[in-house]
Amino acid sequence: MTTTKLARATMAALIGAALTGAAYAEIKNYEFQLIQPTVKAGAERIVTVRLVDKTSGKAIPDAVIFASRLDMAPDGMQEMVTKVTPMPGTEPGTYRFKANFGMAGRWQLSLGAKVQGETGTVENKLVVTAEK
Repeated sequence: MTTTKLARATMAALIGAALTGAAYAEIKNYEFQLIQPTVKAGAERIVTVRLVDKTSGKAIPDAVIFASRLDMAPDGMQEMVTKVTPMPGTEPGTYRFKANFGMAGRWQLSLGAKVQGETGTVENKLVVTAEK
C-alpha cells in the first residue's frame, strides 16, 4: 500500500514539474520586433513594435506592457535615458511608444510584458538607430 502511495505522489510531482516547465518554456516563444529600426533624431518620435509568437508568426494583441526604458546603452551611455510614453497601436499586436531622441546614435528600447494566458514575462531589448 505504501509503495502505491509513493508511486502516485512521484507521478503527481513529475506531472506538476512538466506542466510548470511547459508553461515557463512557452513564454520564450514570444518576442518583440521593431517595425522600423530607424527614426529621425528629435522630439516626439514614434517607435512601433510588434509582439509575435515565434512558433506561429502571429501577432499577439492585448499584452500588458508594464516596463519600458529607452537609453543609449548600445553606445556606452546607459545614463542617457529618455522618457517613453505608450501610445495606442494602429493594428492588433502592435505597440507604439513616443519618445525624444535627443541625439543621433543607437538607443536601446527595453520592454517587459505579460501575455494573457501565459505565466512569466516577455522581456526584450531592441536597438533603434536615431539618424540626423
